[in-house]
Amino acid sequence: MCGIVGYIGNKKAQPILIEGLSKLEYRGYDSAGLTVLQGQTMKTVKNKGRVKELENILKKESLEGTIGIAHTRWATHGKPSSVNSHPHNDNAHTFSVVHNGIIENYQELRSFLGNHGYEFLSQTDTEIIPNLIHYHFEQEKSQTQSGFLRAVSKTCNMLKGSYAIGIISTYFPENLIVARKDSPLVIGKRKW
Repeated sequence: MCGIVGYIGNKKAQPILIEGLSKLEYRGYDSAGLTVLQGQTMKTVKNKGRVKELENILKKESLEGTIGIAHTRWATHGKPSSVNSHPHNDNAHTFSVVHNGIIENYQELRSFLGNHGYEFLSQTDTEIIPNLIHYHFEQEKSQTQSGFLRAVSKTCNMLKGSYAIGIISTYFPENLIVARKDSPLVIGKRKW
């Protein structure tokens, strides 16, 4: 069980994401992290421990972006550690993913990606997701917004298990994609 939250809007994402994580911390307290897009740059900060510890790290560096994803983790694959914390990024640091659920065929997909030159840092099932998205996106003839959606769709079609995921990309810094299968996902819209 984990908690994920995403934000896209006009306000600074970091404090909104931290507030969301604080409300979801009962879903996981092994680690917490977030990725914020700042223009064409992706900044990921994550740490073993509770949301408060992540918040203390973020006091030293303020992230200015208005789009981001965040995660609080209860470990299912891989021990609690900073490396196994979410979000996870692809090898090229162009896609970032948060995930709640279990990918049952992650070992098979990890081997597939390894055969295509992808490397893995963590012991998690989640790290395959941004790399699969990257793989499919690179296969697209047109690397457009619709190509991004197709890459996510092809990735989801390969996943066995349950999931709710949030995805952001440096290629499309004004988009946040979410997908789910057998896991809850709530989308809210608010006028500030």
